[in-house]
Amino acid sequence: MKFGPVPVAEAEGAILAHSLHLSGGRLRKGVRLTAEHVATLRDAGQTEITVARLEPGDVHEDAAALALAEAAAEGASSLHLSAPFTGRVNLIADRPGVVVLDPDKVIAANEVDPMITVACVPACHQVLKGGMIATIKIISYAVSEAALAEACARIRGALGLAVPVHGSASLIITDIPGGPGDKGRAAIEARLGALDMRLEELRLCAHDDAALAGEIAAATGDLVLILTGSATSDLRDTAPEALRMAGGKVTRFGIPVDPGNLLFLGELGEKPVIGLPGSARSPVLHGADWVLARVACGLEISPRDFAAMGVGGLLKEIPTRPQPRRG
Repeated sequence: MKFGPVPVAEAEGAILAHSLHLSGGRLRKGVRLTAEHVATLRDAGQTEITVARLEPGDVHEDAAALALAEAAAEGASSLHLSAPFTGRVNLIADRPGVVVLDPDKVIAANEVDPMITVACVPACHQVLKGGMIATIKIISYAVSEAALAEACARIRGALGLAVPVHGSASLIITDIPGGPGDKGRAAIEARLGALDMRLEELRLCAHDDAALAGEIAAATGDLVLILTGSATSDLRDTAPEALRMAGGKVTRFGIPVDPGNLLFLGELGEKPVIGLPGSARSPVLHGADWVLARVACGLEISPRDFAAMGVGGLLKEIPTRPQPRRG
């Protein structure tokens, strides 16, 4: 690509490098100059302008951005690409869900040429319908065919969206004398709504192993959420024990996300069960959001996945802790 100033008389077919404000309006940067544009510039007294001119082997920024975006989203569903504009194409979610991506592929594509850029949200990021997953931007007005081909090969199939596979949830809340009662229902229901899920039912019971086990066994939602009146502090505490009494099992207790440390994950047959810490009564970002979104979308959470949550897992400072982090 050639870039630099040229006489206006020689600018036809070139790409305008900088926007110009003329008496008849604004001539936008990136426009391919026609004979009419050249005449307008000449009439406005312009004698020289800065342009970019593609050479053999170059790919225009819009075509390049579209090709790279199509490669990145190859095989993906529930998302669409925006129309290319000034070398940019965005990947947009058609439904709520969790972003699945291969970070190594994104990094590899960004290493090909500084003019070829891919910016995306983190892996397992929860998005709403219409949320942006990634933006592809060609910084210059064109890139070489060879560089584009290499970047496309490196990023192919790197970006996708997992959408909810469960439609409903049962919320079981245990209560203790002087406890919070059903406080937190609205926050949990809002979390489900953000995933296009409905709250199938609310079940209230005493904070007791047997009572809770009965409610777990009778729950009708696609997944079961348990919000206890007293914090779960051990694998043999009330909620995990009740899940086992109901015939289920606990697969994980404790996560490296704060707030959210005391969450547990389990299953009753094919039905996922999530034990929520009391702090999930608040609508603020919580470790429960990360786990609920992945479970709702049918994504397996391995021990390493849980361990990786610790990077970026400090979500909110709570000054009123008994032992605050700061003096």
